[in-house]
Amino acid sequence: MTRTLLGWMAVAVLVFWSVGAYNRLVRLRADARTAFSAVDAHWQQELGLIDSLLSPDEPMPDSLFPGEGRPSFWDGLRGAGLQLSAALAASRVRPLEPARIEALAAAVGVMRLAWERVEREDAHDLAGPRLPDTLAASRMQLAVQGQAAIDQFNEAVRRYNHAVAQFPAAVLAWIFGFRPARTL
Repeated sequence: MTRTLLGWMAVAVLVFWSVGAYNRLVRLRADARTAFSAVDAHWQQELGLIDSLLSPDEPMPDSLFPGEGRPSFWDGLRGAGLQLSAALAASRVRPLEPARIEALAAAVGVMRLAWERVEREDAHDLAGPRLPDTLAASRMQLAVQGQAAIDQFNEAVRRYNHAVAQFPAAVLAWIFGFRPARTL
């Protein structure tokens, strides 16, 4: 009788632990997905800034580069924006899939290089600013907010990955298909 009771108690403890561990994995995965939505929202704002700056209906303002039209680095910024938009769309579907996040990380790197090129290289006048002060301030504010969102996502992914790799929860993760994610 006591053996049977102890057996049932062990099964009950195992079931309750399994349910708790599974719920923890689900919660951590949801936290990482929620953190990704903040990253997505940031990059959507940045893409909106680029779209407003590089409207196809209007040429670049003459106040930036008088008489020169639109230099090639603006086209590079537009191309980086298109690449980032495509990577975001793919990542939005499955934000914890490593290959999609790897492609997004590459697109983010290209976008950062494109902004650097706009801000620092191919200067019309080495003594003057390349971007209007208001645009440079908006860009800087977006960069700070974006880094905060990326840091938050990376921390959520690290917590999730730690839980997925932790024994004995790793057994449940394997059974239910929880896979490690990639940071940005």
